[in-house]
Amino acid sequence: MLMAGMSLKGKQPLKAAPTKKPLIRIAVVESDPLRFVGLRALFDSEPDFELISASLPDIGPHQNIDLVLLGNCHGQNLFDVMSCLKAPRPQLPIIVTGSGMDEQTILKAIAAGAKGYVDAAASPADFVQAIRIVSRGSVWVPRRVLSMFIERISNSPRGILPADQNVAFTDREAEVLKMLVEGRSNKEIGTPLGIRERTVKAHVAKLMRKVGVENRVALTVHAIRHSLVSPQ
Repeated sequence: MLMAGMSLKGKQPLKAAPTKKPLIRIAVVESDPLRFVGLRALFDSEPDFELISASLPDIGPHQNIDLVLLGNCHGQNLFDVMSCLKAPRPQLPIIVTGSGMDEQTILKAIAAGAKGYVDAAASPADFVQAIRIVSRGSVWVPRRVLSMFIERISNSPRGILPADQNVAFTDREAEVLKMLVEGRSNKEIGTPLGIRERTVKAHVAKLMRKVGVENRVALTVHAIRHSLVSPQ
């Protein structure tokens, strides 16, 4: 009698089943039902994406929701909606999506806790990449918005970030900061350094405390402004 997993003589050994990607459960908050249908069709080829149409009161109790795509909400104020979503789950990743949102509003949304912005007219590849990057703990914003952020800081007489350049970093913190400025996710930072994603998160949190900022975008801009990392 053959044991499970063994093969007959002369036969190829049984191959292990491919490892499945962890499921990303995405709550779509959108007043237009056709928009939800469109997003579902958009992500049809992503087997690890699970879309859930949810109302605002439903999202808080659902701890299995990994990320929120926040679209048009019956004319409600964007920042009020974000506040409602963040109240029960402050760390819940939110990607704002819409049409023609100006840079000022996008910056304000990021400052209020959103982890990304994707224009409604963006390509399917951009939507997928934004969700994957944000779900891994990083931030997704259009380059024009990041450029505007950097320019605003540079032109501000007092600046909106701490100006102390005498902060001391460990060698590992410097490595993490350099990769963060390059736009890498926690996983993409941890793999070459041989450390876990949670360790990367701990380093990033410590870096933010050291320079006195509250999010990764502000940390990146601070590092660029004060030349805290070596040029490429």
